[in-house]
Amino acid sequence: MLWNKARPSDNVNDTREGKDARQLTGKTFAAGLAAAALAGAGVYSVLSTTPDVVPAGLDTSGHHTAAHPPADRDLLFVQSVLGDTEDTWTQLFAQTGRHYPPPKLTLFSDGIHSRCGFANGGSSPFYCPDDQQVYLDLAFFSQMAQRFSVIGDFAQAYVLAHEIGHHVQLELELSQPFETALSTRQPVTGDGGLEVRAELQADCLAGVWAHHAQQRLDWLEPGDIDAALHAAAVFGDDYLQRAQNATIRPETFSHGTSEQRANWFKSGFATGQINTCDTFTRVDL
Repeated sequence: MLWNKARPSDNVNDTREGKDARQLTGKTFAAGLAAAALAGAGVYSVLSTTPDVVPAGLDTSGHHTAAHPPADRDLLFVQSVLGDTEDTWTQLFAQTGRHYPPPKLTLFSDGIHSRCGFANGGSSPFYCPDDQQVYLDLAFFSQMAQRFSVIGDFAQAYVLAHEIGHHVQLELELSQPFETALSTRQPVTGDGGLEVRAELQADCLAGVWAHHAQQRLDWLEPGDIDAALHAAAVFGDDYLQRAQNATIRPETFSHGTSEQRANWFKSGFATGQINTCDTFTRVDL
């Protein structure tokens, strides 16, 4: 993946240990795999096996990192992927006469407070709708490689794009049935349930982003799509339960099966159309 072709985003808030965070000055930011919506905390995370996110929370939106050395490759990668999601979704929103409010992405290491609660270091990436931010501990990318054999820049980009997909679906009100069920405390888990449908929709929206990013930048290399599909499959509910030597329990699913996750990403990537991602009216996922 030739990610350095993308425009780096300014919307990255680096709070990692040892980083010189400072107050925002000048610029005002707009409010805005297996992936799960943790109903109690209101969090959308990349894994159903996410470490604890404790409801409560302090707002961390008032800080921004100072400039970092060019050698900080991980920071540059995240900025570049985020920047391209901003460019892609700004264009797609504009086609329907809407403004895209980009989310901020906060990097952390030893744990962090969000408006959705506290996330421990090592947590998988998550989107908090209450402060419209994506939170990422970069150590998760190492965990992807070591624990799940998920390797490659585009696999990591898929994870970020999935979390941005949650922001997009909320802005466009694509996941309203799920949001309504959450707010009224209705059951949402289980195979074919509303939570699974919301997560598969975010996978599909990640594919839509990937389609348009490739058209504009021509940045994918051989094996990149396979890496993303492998990530989607590894983070399927059935795969994770099987990897833990546990009985497959569809009634506990929150993100969909490996096949479903990979297929919905492929659908979004093949068409590049948002309306392809209507998972809530599909009988067969």
